Amino acid sequence: MSSPAVTVRCTDPVRRAIRTLYGHNITAAPVVDDRDRLVGVVSELDLLRGEFEPDPRATVRPVPAAHEPPPRRVMDVMTPHVVTVTDTTDVTTAIDFMVRKHVKSLPVLRGQEIVGMVSRRDLMAMLARPDDDLCKAVIVALREHYPLGPSWEVTVRDGVAELSGPPHEHAERIADLLACTVPGIVRIKHIRRSS
Repeated sequence: MSSPAVTVRCTDPVRRAIRTLYGHNITAAPVVDDRDRLVGVVSELDLLRGEFEPDPRATVRPVPAAHEPPPRRVMDVMTPHVVTVTDTTDVTTAIDFMVRKHVKSLPVLRGQEIVGMVSRRDLMAMLARPDDDLCKAVIVALREHYPLGPSWEVTVRDGVAELSGPPHEHAERIADLLACTVPGIVRIKHIRRSS
């Protein structure tokens, strides 16, 4: 996730929110009230609505005048029904929410506090990590959290960690759990060495 979350206020002018999203290179932001409580989410698409008039040079016909002024406040364009996740939500659950709700990012909460945003881009960044970096991270996780465990040879190919070590079912389960905590590792394979 990206943390801390960049938020906008529901009373902010639309142009200020546009500048905030553009300036932070993000596609959506949580919307908060005057007590910093989550009241919605606003996306680039929400903010673009009504901001452009048709170019009169693009057509021979006269462009009809707009009947209503464009929205002026974030509260006028935000999505009030927000799908959120917690900082302990499994990544597969977050992806499922994104797919089912057709959203690109989700606010991340710890209790009522907004602690970040997780976006499809964040998830892509996890999967884009080089295999060498993932391999080093798995080795560190095994050494730090299982220092008395067996010695593992670790290789990573396309996010799949291969752990080579002596056959020991209990140790393999622990190693699996630790390797899976490394963002970007998608599967674990064991190659058993003879003792």
